[in-house]
Amino acid sequence: MLILRRADVTDVLSGRETEIIDLVADTYRLHDEGLTSLPHSTFLRFPEERHGRDRIIGLPAYRGGERPVAGMKWIASFPGNVAAGTERASAAVVLNSLDDGRPVALVEGAVISARRTAASAALAARELTTHNPPTSALLIGCGVINLEILRFLAAALPDLREAALYDTDPARAEAFAERCAEVAPAVKAHAVTDLAGALGEHRLVSLATTAATPHLDLSACGPDTTVLHVSLRDLTVESILGAVNVVDDADHVCRERTSLDLAQQAVGNRDFVAASIGALLRGTAGLRREAHRPVVYSPFGLGVLDLALAEFVREKAELLGLGVRVEDFLPA
Repeated sequence: MLILRRADVTDVLSGRETEIIDLVADTYRLHDEGLTSLPHSTFLRFPEERHGRDRIIGLPAYRGGERPVAGMKWIASFPGNVAAGTERASAAVVLNSLDDGRPVALVEGAVISARRTAASAALAARELTTHNPPTSALLIGCGVINLEILRFLAAALPDLREAALYDTDPARAEAFAERCAEVAPAVKAHAVTDLAGALGEHRLVSLATTAATPHLDLSACGPDTTVLHVSLRDLTVESILGAVNVVDDADHVCRERTSLDLAQQAVGNRDFVAASIGALLRGTAGLRREAHRPVVYSPFGLGVLDLALAEFVREKAELLGLGVRVEDFLPA
């Protein structure tokens, strides 16, 4: 068993944003071809009131193709951690041998989860704005995920020069600007307090909050806006129904009371979903933009992306001699 710690994972992934985006794109293509297996995620919740928003999610997955991989991500989300000064999410990824099924690696998964999420968002931003690449973005929610999204947007969108930052805690947005300067020095990041005004000024919006219920409509958005709806529960049903919607997988994203699930419940179908990102990448679907309707990308966060990236990390770590190997984890 190879155990890869956070420092090992970070060392491997550092500076590889373009490679990670390409890996995510290839995995989405395989998914659209039917070469993956993705059971629905299992949500573990707790009966005690003090754990109201806490959950642990299991995401088993298999990616086929030329470099198959199988395993599971186990990720905990405890929003109260943020107020305590620790990260909301923690995760581990187990990789299994496809020869005998035995676990071969245990990989720290929070960095993998954040970077595959960011790569997915940046990939969508690039693909959905090729007609008119944005030079600025509005990041709503000043946490780990939007920090990584900015890092990957800077790699995917070479014309990006400005990032407006909004958070319900203005002081947090101000502090976040300094961290943004570290991960994307070519992008001028600054805090804003007028959310409606910012929505009207920036054609690219990234939503990465801890919201549990819809709180935002897109009426203030200007024409030709693309919204990366990463946290999935921010937008009102009316906003979803009024948008051109792109998803990673409709079966996965239209559940667990996401904004799209609520929209599905309201109208009784998923006709509001225009295309999947995998189909767009493969050219098996197209997307028609309309000036008065924003394009909203809502990725559930498919476990197969975590597995693909964890296997990428494992392969590189083996070559670099990173990690801790436990020879007697399993019986001989």
